[in-house]
Amino acid sequence: MTSNNSQSTEAAAGISPRSVLGKLPRYAAGKPPTVLEGVQSYKLSSNENPLPPLPAVLAAIRDRTDINRYPDPATTSLRGELASFLGVPAEDIVTGAGSLGALNQILAAFAGQNDFDAPDEVIYAWRSFEAYPICVGLAGAESRPVPVRADGTHDLDAMAAAVTDRTRVILLCTPNNPTGPALSAAAVEDFLNRVPASVVVVLDEAYQEFVRDAGVVDGLEMYRRYPNVIVLRTFSKAHGLAGLRVGYSVSQPGLTAHLRMSAVPFAVSQIAETAAVASLQHFDEVAERVQGIVDERVRVVEGLRALGWKIPDAQGNFVWLALGESTPDFAAQADLQGLSVRAFGTEGVRVSIGEPEANSRFLALCAGYPVAPGGC
Repeated sequence: MTSNNSQSTEAAAGISPRSVLGKLPRYAAGKPPTVLEGVQSYKLSSNENPLPPLPAVLAAIRDRTDINRYPDPATTSLRGELASFLGVPAEDIVTGAGSLGALNQILAAFAGQNDFDAPDEVIYAWRSFEAYPICVGLAGAESRPVPVRADGTHDLDAMAAAVTDRTRVILLCTPNNPTGPALSAAAVEDFLNRVPASVVVVLDEAYQEFVRDAGVVDGLEMYRRYPNVIVLRTFSKAHGLAGLRVGYSVSQPGLTAHLRMSAVPFAVSQIAETAAVASLQHFDEVAERVQGIVDERVRVVEGLRALGWKIPDAQGNFVWLALGESTPDFAAQADLQGLSVRAFGTEGVRVSIGEPEANSRFLALCAGYPVAPGGC
């Protein structure tokens, strides 16, 4: 007798997926740490907030029992709260399932397979957020990655030079994940003045709350001045709501009209919306927690530099070690210490700022690592 699994396999043999799937990289989520007997393990591989949501947030969602009903597709409460918090019209905000969901909505609206022989192009720095090439490819567009500079910053001159008549969207990740530096306001303004107004420029500010450099670009200021700018933000990092998937974009009405058409219905659940609203209403407590993470980031960066490591400017909740060929070995050594870090091939390692003990253990590992840190 043929099993159901065998029948399913045979039936699927004649089904062909889109050819793009064979060309795309797989998204590799941060791995959990190895459990070691007698040692507390720490996950420093996913840029998660090491603290749970605020007590007020947990209290707000504890008694939600209406999950048998669909959520508000317009996320009216959240958009109203964000409008007051950000000082923008609620109509300029489009929510999504995390900033990644909001990004997919942007690409679905503005970049795709308009012409089989000449697909739309999307420019982004590389290395940058690992999901960019996947999202672009699934949208039907073609990636045009531009290498970051040696210091981990965007090469905006090269990105501007890469624009063609097929360019539809440009993604600027600031602070850049995984390298850490953020873009200055002056540099972004100059870039926007060189890019055609018909090209959508996305300022991906997932780590905006952790920025402490006064010269870094404020996406909201740019969106107010440039009709082709879309700001992308999330509740996953600073607010500690990564598991609830709440993100949003902010853009002028000429763009939001299209984004509402491409928005995934019911992407933000009522529990997620309630949690995000409560977190915004207690943002002073969020900011206090964020400052604690920033203080730990400063301690880690200063500690690494005192050890001789060359660390790019870190404006997010993570640091970047450009380890090159030593990347896999360093990740393995960290795992032996009960620390999971995010290794990127043979390019480098991104290490999230976690609990103080985890950060101290990471510094101790770096102090004793046998490879000279001159390449970082």
